[in-house]
Amino acid sequence: MAIPVETFFLSPETQGTLQARIQQMIASGILSGRFHRGEKLPSTRKLASHLGVSRITVTLAYTELLANDYLTSHGRSGYFVSENAPVPPLYDPPAIRSDRIDWGKAIANSVSGGDTPKKPVDWQAYKYPFVYGQADPELFDHANWRLCALRALGQKDFTPLTTDYYDTDDPLLIEFIARHTLPRRGISARPEEILITMGAQNALWIAAHLLLDPQRRAVIEDPCYHAQRDILRHTRCALTTVGVDSEGLPPGQIPDGTDVVFVTPSHQSPTNATMPLSRREDLLARTAEIDALIVEDDYEFEMSFLKAPSPALKSLDQDGRVIYIGSFSKSLFPGLRLGYLVGSEDFIREARILRASILRHPPGHIQRTTAYFLSLGHYDAQMRRMSGVLHDRRKAMDAAIRQHRLQISGRGTFGGSSYWMRAEDDVDMGQAARDLREAGVLIEPGAPFFMGPDRPRNFYRLAYSSIPTGRIADGIATLAQVVSGQNETGSKRR
Repeated sequence: MAIPVETFFLSPETQGTLQARIQQMIASGILSGRFHRGEKLPSTRKLASHLGVSRITVTLAYTELLANDYLTSHGRSGYFVSENAPVPPLYDPPAIRSDRIDWGKAIANSVSGGDTPKKPVDWQAYKYPFVYGQADPELFDHANWRLCALRALGQKDFTPLTTDYYDTDDPLLIEFIARHTLPRRGISARPEEILITMGAQNALWIAAHLLLDPQRRAVIEDPCYHAQRDILRHTRCALTTVGVDSEGLPPGQIPDGTDVVFVTPSHQSPTNATMPLSRREDLLARTAEIDALIVEDDYEFEMSFLKAPSPALKSLDQDGRVIYIGSFSKSLFPGLRLGYLVGSEDFIREARILRASILRHPPGHIQRTTAYFLSLGHYDAQMRRMSGVLHDRRKAMDAAIRQHRLQISGRGTFGGSSYWMRAEDDVDMGQAARDLREAGVLIEPGAPFFMGPDRPRNFYRLAYSSIPTGRIADGIATLAQVVSGQNETGSKRR
């Protein structure tokens, strides 16, 4: 493809004849790096028409650039930037200036201070990536996603592609969620009770900022999803942590005066505990007793390859006090950033207004592409394929962990994609994670999931959604060796 003719314009500040100015325009484009070697220039006729000059003027400019080896001619194919064209000069960034602004004072509401761990962007380059929440290209149905994206770009879908929905969403996607996705969780909702979000994290942010302020109290699980904890800190609310056990959050430990409880009952993050039906009923009873709301993050319910997942907490709610959060980002791919909120119409109405004031709505093309992928059955087919692969990887994980006598602290009862692990008390898994990187092994230290200054450092998370089955055994063996070395170091310190 040729360089777009709209890229070319004659600056009124340049001097000389029209031919010289055109030469300077093209040479500057090459020297600045805007035009790359091998790229095709517009035809002399098209560029002359665009610039409002005669064709012979453009032809003479091209000929001069050809003689100076800025351009090359390929017969009737046209003119191209020469492979011998001067290399653009290396960019030399300016020296770091000293700001005279005290940003510590200038920023009224600081959002830093969290300790959310950062995953390496090149995680695929590691041989043993036990990393959570990343897309495995072998499991994603790229071909059908591409076809759905192309369909969403068609003339028929011009309106959803280009329209500013403002505070509404793609009706096709909303309809699928209402008729197919939510009923699988036992939830019945009207379109007015559903809001599309930029992933589950955006949904958590909206819920937190609508329900909390410095005069209100929130309860979160400990350990918990660290990004959720940081979001709640931004609201300046009073924050109480409740330690989870093998059945999730104990309702009896929720204190009086609590306004909102944030919980992951179906697949606790990060311990993978599943809250039984009796405890879910107790949680609803406790929150009704103190008139608190519940925000339910129902992630990974699709990864149910061992047995059917428990009904969502929202499905048991008779008072409208449960706000439900779902996401397609984990089951499709994290870069999709598409989730949804389900709640009473009054709450969703306010959530729409808040979302519109921040980002208006998720891109229409992404919503329509996802709607096609779901409605044409590609999503369900991918989930079946992914469940089979994850089942095989889990069996390989079980065998390797058992062989090397590593301690599992929590794993999903119906499936999932990770294990919550525990080393000996003296082992610092943060240091172990750094040592493991040198050996090509990526894990997630557990300390950031806990609250308080004395958070335990001997927990870690192992995910198997991104590592091929054949590499699991060797990766676990390397992990066991490093953890054993850390344990010996800790014993010597004692």
